[in-house]
Amino acid sequence: MSEDERSAAPYVALTFVQLFFGSTPVIGKVVLAVVPAVAVVGFRVGITAIFLLIFQAMRGRIRLKEKGDYLKLAVLSLFGVVFNQLLYITGLSLTNAVDAALLMVTIPIFTLTVGSLFGSERLRRYKVVGIILAAAGVVFVIHPERVSFSSQTTLGDALLLFNCLSFGIYVATSKDVVTRNGAFRSMMWVFVFAAFICVPLGMWSFASVDTTVLTPTIWLLMFYLAVLSTAVPYLLNAWALGRVDPSTLAVFVYLQPLIGFMLAVIFLGERIDSTFLVAAALIFAGVFLVSKRYRQIETYS
Repeated sequence: MSEDERSAAPYVALTFVQLFFGSTPVIGKVVLAVVPAVAVVGFRVGITAIFLLIFQAMRGRIRLKEKGDYLKLAVLSLFGVVFNQLLYITGLSLTNAVDAALLMVTIPIFTLTVGSLFGSERLRRYKVVGIILAAAGVVFVIHPERVSFSSQTTLGDALLLFNCLSFGIYVATSKDVVTRNGAFRSMMWVFVFAAFICVPLGMWSFASVDTTVLTPTIWLLMFYLAVLSTAVPYLLNAWALGRVDPSTLAVFVYLQPLIGFMLAVIFLGERIDSTFLVAAALIFAGVFLVSKRYRQIETYS
């Protein structure tokens, strides 16, 4: 065991990562009450891209190893950021923070499924059982009896699931290019490419906002979403994963929904009923089985 692995610093960093990510649904709900989802995405992606670009410029590590990697990261940015963020924030605006926090833990399941289709993962029996259990939990979250085109919560939950699928595709197909160029440099380019789409859309959406309702608190929370809920945890995640075994991240991932649940109950007045607890148990059981021996797990909100 290396000195970094014996140090508590990586574990402290991962705890803060989950705290920042876990607080996203609650903070996001407050901001989305006055700012449209697309505007929030544009602001979040734009600020993060600037933050990472400055960080990498200070390190002198901007250029990629191979010219073809620029195109690969541009495509990956669609799944890892553009679709991911637009689906996530829009879905969050149409559902509650508790559902959002729980559904995020399905990312490893989608990642494994996509990986198996691309041949990078082998589906074993216990992993198939895990997928079925988690799928059953998702059904409990969405509540079949309220499925209709007029149900905002159902639509929001569905968008969040597509968000998880989008990021699952990103994680399952990004390993080679990210490994070759490093996590920090790769993330910078992913966000820079995504900014070319998200920022103009965000500016267009923000034009409809009544700026008189944007209190200092709302601006502060928007910067929180961009910096402390996006850029900083991405960097902390990459730093910590360079110092501990990747499987360690799987344990810390489960702190994320728990934090989201507690914050939603405390600050948004949301309630966790028995049906939701059953859904949570099924999804956690499924994710545990799927994540068993699964080494490539990363989470991003």
